[in-house]
Amino acid sequence: MLISLLQKRRSIRKFQDKNVEAEKIDMLIEAALRSPSGNARYPWEFVVVTDKAAIEKLSVSKEHGSAFLKGAPLGIVVCADPAKQDIWIEDASIASTIIHLAAASLGLGSCWIQIRERKHKGDEPAESYIAELLGLPKNLKVLSMVAIGYPAEEKPGHEKEKLLYDKVHRNRYGGK
Repeated sequence: MLISLLQKRRSIRKFQDKNVEAEKIDMLIEAALRSPSGNARYPWEFVVVTDKAAIEKLSVSKEHGSAFLKGAPLGIVVCADPAKQDIWIEDASIASTIIHLAAASLGLGSCWIQIRERKHKGDEPAESYIAELLGLPKNLKVLSMVAIGYPAEEKPGHEKEKLLYDKVHRNRYGGK
């Protein structure tokens, strides 16, 4: 069940030196393509990267928070076309989340790397760096990258007692 997967899933930033099988990559792609989209406009597109040299270049997309991608055997770059959908950010975010959950269901670890509105070096946007590296058409915006692989670290799920229940309000703000 989904809840048991959520109870165990954690962001993984250390990966084994082991490739993800083609069948599992195909399942991740299928899961991403099944992601919901407002008004069925499907603005997202995905660049699936397994080339180690390309992954290494993608790992320096941001000044902070993307270096761990270098150790992953798989990266999925989540893009979208804003002209197809005004809520492209939400649609691409949902797809990124679906990729995470599908990876966990396949025994893989994953971690989201935020790209939108982040810097590569100085004032250069991370998105521009990635677009040039991957040859993206100008109409696509990069939301995120997802690092995926077999975990080389174990993290227990978050304890139920430590969940932020004070952030939940019933019927109105402040309602317990």
